[in-house]
Amino acid sequence: MAAIVRLEPGPLTDDLIRRLQGSAVFLSESEVSVEAKLREAGIEATIAGDSVPDDAVLILPRRPLEELTYVVDRLLGPGGCPWDQEQTHESLKKHLVEETYEVLDAIDEGDASKLREELGDLLLQPFMHAQIRKLRTGEFDIDAVAHEIVEKLVRRHPHVFGDTDVANAEEVLKNWDRIKQGEKGGPPKSILAGVPKAMPALLRAFDVSKRAARAGFEWPNMESVFDKLREEENELREEIGSGDLERIESEVGDLLFTAVNIARWAKVEPEEALRKMLDRFTRRFMAMEKAAAKPLREMSAQEWDDLWESAKSAE
Repeated sequence: MAAIVRLEPGPLTDDLIRRLQGSAVFLSESEVSVEAKLREAGIEATIAGDSVPDDAVLILPRRPLEELTYVVDRLLGPGGCPWDQEQTHESLKKHLVEETYEVLDAIDEGDASKLREELGDLLLQPFMHAQIRKLRTGEFDIDAVAHEIVEKLVRRHPHVFGDTDVANAEEVLKNWDRIKQGEKGGPPKSILAGVPKAMPALLRAFDVSKRAARAGFEWPNMESVFDKLREEENELREEIGSGDLERIESEVGDLLFTAVNIARWAKVEPEEALRKMLDRFTRRFMAMEKAAAKPLREMSAQEWDDLWESAKSAE
């Protein structure tokens, strides 16, 4: 049986190259940098076919996630990158948010190459956070992070990894909430306690709405939600008449939250709906800017309406 060598993260070591001298070397898959390094050492490697001679050495490729761990370790460790070494959990927060939204843009554009690149940028963020924690406090590393999420997924999917039966996705979510509550121990916590306050308000509203509905706090039908929307509209109109900004703000919030519930009943993600609407508005407004025959501030309301209808019909 051929000897098997699994490449470690980082460059090929001199010790490994010495071990390979005089051996028939096969690669399980093509890796240009490895082949070039072996050629420099006078070692010709062959891409393995269906079989490899018993006296040969079969080189298995690096594991990409191990490579990423190695690269991040080098960046943050001694002799690494000064910028990376200055980063903290707090300083990286904005990058985590930015990379997330760039992934969303790539998904919307339907560009597989861009999506792959942006997912890589996003993947870097948890590796950075885990390595920062490892180097500065020793509390955990990326392997501990991966181990914890694997255990959580197995534990919260007893219908997949155990013998629990579920009828539909709704039962899966109810099981998830029940298991999650049991994991925390102590007195039962609110079903809303796990909704991050740092979430964008529209996403948070949708999550709060879904959780409350799963607990049984729900309208009987969609028409009753529309009734509530009309009620909130009337209350907002009354407060606008009063001129009390604090009460107006409160009623605007009530109206928006009711609209989020209508989206939930219609099985529409309100964040996605609003993002797409903003894309449409931006596209049409830019078309109006391009088509305008005079400065925008000089146009009449009718001219604005005409340009809007023209931009809308052109789509």
